[in-house]
Amino acid sequence: MKSGLTRAALFAGALILPANIVNAQQGDGTDVQIITNIFKPNKVAATSDRIGQLKVPEGFTVQPFAQGLGNSRIIAVSDQGYVYVSRREEGDVLLLKDEDGDGKADRAPVQVAARAQAHGLAIKDNKLYLVTVKEVFVADIKQDGTLGPLTLIIGDLPDSGQHPNRVMAFGPDGMLYISVGSTCNACNESNAENATVLRATPDGKSRTIFASGLRNTIGFDWNRETGELWGLDHGIDLLGDEVQPEELNRLEQGKQYGWPHVFGEGDLYPQSTPVGGVTKEQWRDQSEAMVIGYTAHAAPMQMKFYSGTAFPAEYAGDAFATMRGSWNRNPASGYEIVRIHFENGEPKSIEPFLTGFLTDGGKTHFARPVGLAVAKDGSLLMADDTNGVIYRIAYTGAAQKIADTKSVPAAAMKAQAEKGVGVPLAKDRPETASKAALEVSTDAFASNAAIPQKHSEYADGVSPALEWKSVPGAASYAIVMEDPDSDPIKPFVHWVAWNIPGSVTSLSEGLQEQLRLVEPEGVLQGRNSSGTHGYFGPKPPVGDAAHHYHFQVLALDTMLDIPATSDRDAFLAAISGHVLAKGELVGLYQQKIEPPKQ
Repeated sequence: MKSGLTRAALFAGALILPANIVNAQQGDGTDVQIITNIFKPNKVAATSDRIGQLKVPEGFTVQPFAQGLGNSRIIAVSDQGYVYVSRREEGDVLLLKDEDGDGKADRAPVQVAARAQAHGLAIKDNKLYLVTVKEVFVADIKQDGTLGPLTLIIGDLPDSGQHPNRVMAFGPDGMLYISVGSTCNACNESNAENATVLRATPDGKSRTIFASGLRNTIGFDWNRETGELWGLDHGIDLLGDEVQPEELNRLEQGKQYGWPHVFGEGDLYPQSTPVGGVTKEQWRDQSEAMVIGYTAHAAPMQMKFYSGTAFPAEYAGDAFATMRGSWNRNPASGYEIVRIHFENGEPKSIEPFLTGFLTDGGKTHFARPVGLAVAKDGSLLMADDTNGVIYRIAYTGAAQKIADTKSVPAAAMKAQAEKGVGVPLAKDRPETASKAALEVSTDAFASNAAIPQKHSEYADGVSPALEWKSVPGAASYAIVMEDPDSDPIKPFVHWVAWNIPGSVTSLSEGLQEQLRLVEPEGVLQGRNSSGTHGYFGPKPPVGDAAHHYHFQVLALDTMLDIPATSDRDAFLAAISGHVLAKGELVGLYQQKIEPPKQ
């Protein structure tokens, strides 16, 4: 609860909440009145007079870098200074150059790629990465800045719905982070990869959910001092002019950030209901509150920690973000660039930096900021997707400049990625020590035999039916499924479930993939290595030798009181000293044929 916004302030004049709202579930009589606005300021031309009225801090200037670009969205700048901008509606990527250093693009832009719904861009090792709604492509950057052929490396990102604008960036750990927005304003997603940030290998062959409960985090970047990942998430619409604030979150592996049931500092969304009988209070307890909020409906887009040396020293460690602007608020919010001021690695404030795109008292606008990048000369480049202008914000004052910064430290991200990696299987850990064994079986496959394809993520991805012998005195049973042959996550946790009642000695095929089961009642399913909850089937790389999948069943003398967001290691810590017996069933899976699109 670090923001200055209080619950009372958030809801004042917007929501009238009954006393029972904190316990709101489906069909509980909730009755909430919401006063909201739909207001879209008219678009006007980006004339020289209007551009001349833009406001930036003293010593800064703002001028067009390029014009007439259409639906310009995301910007990426190469080490050579080449500027790439995606255009979603045109479905392409343009190349811009400023070879004479006058702060303006030379000649006409060059189309260097064409793919439907082209949006997010990232650059690494002289390669340009492009993400559409469902695909990620990569191409070599040639000496003149044009691209070689595009190669598909990911083809199965989730369908998009309300938020099709995928974005991505490479972290200091060398991994590719992809933001996948929600399909809706506030709903329980059927695909666990929606409303997340994904973490993928640069070749696209492996990916996991890094963080979840994020409605639409288009803007994210790494703090150049600490190496921590920060992101700006879009708030829920239609809750009133002042609700929900846009959220600045510290994004960490395995954590959940509230959406769709909880927002801001811990406020509950009145309409939604978590699945599996999880209460909103439990969902809130398992979620991270925002660190700082900003004006509701401002619509944060691309975000960048400043990496140049051309700005005054007071901006060292700060980030900037574009705010595309509201449609669900009157008066309008956003239509600006904001500065996120950090001190000692922690955000202290979010404040306007470039304003003036709203005109005629807020009734019209001539830009909706989207793309943001630091140019090679240290200026900021901002893309407007309304009138197709890229603006250049430069510092020409005399203040002392920022000292040259080193590369972003990788330790923070590597520590998160290495957690629980390179450890023994659960059955071989001291936490599972026991004197007795139990027998585990399934009708789906024999011990050390092939697992049918339908149980893999290449096909149906359904959990197999499991049975085990009853253990006297068992209060509950638990399951851990691991693959010790995986790479780089070794072992890969495919399933962790606990609080299976002691009277239950079998599970049926095709269990729900969610935090809590309603049958068997009360069974909790923790976070596996894919970042989902429930069974995640075998998915070894195509052509690998068969991987071994260990279905380990543990009999416990207690029920566990740990949240469903717990991972395998938190689960093992909780069961230490409580294991009565354990057993396992090993199955094999190999994928020989490359799927047509993955």
